[in-house]
Amino acid sequence: MGEIGLNQFAPYLMNRIMARWNLNMAEALKAHDLTTAKMRALTVLSVSSGLTINELSVFAVTEQSTMSRTLDSLEEQGYVRRRQRPDDMRVREVSLTEAGRDAFAAIWPMLYDMFDRLFDDVDEDEFQAFAGTLHKLLRNIRKHDI
Repeated sequence: MGEIGLNQFAPYLMNRIMARWNLNMAEALKAHDLTTAKMRALTVLSVSSGLTINELSVFAVTEQSTMSRTLDSLEEQGYVRRRQRPDDMRVREVSLTEAGRDAFAAIWPMLYDMFDRLFDDVDEDEFQAFAGTLHKLLRNIRKHDI
């Protein structure tokens, strides 16, 4: 570590950024009666509906057991629906309800504003290079095909 130092050790920098991001996000979500796990589920489902719990867990970066409890709560709030897949009754798919779409629509401006502020003073070329690098890192480290 002495050779490169903490300020050049990418995992350390990524952890610092994401820890602060998650704290800010958790605080902002309280006003909407949502947790970070619930927000992640709503966000993913707003883009890809009809996912299994396992698929949703991977995309939302949440353990399957946590996602299962999160979905129980979101279902109680009326934000998600779980249904058996027509072609395989053993598999249950999760999708947003209209109330879930409304809940996501209510938090999206706040999420986007936080995202936008995170990248203050980063121009488009820098952002595209950064996103490309993150995709390479994800391919190098991931365990799932999704």
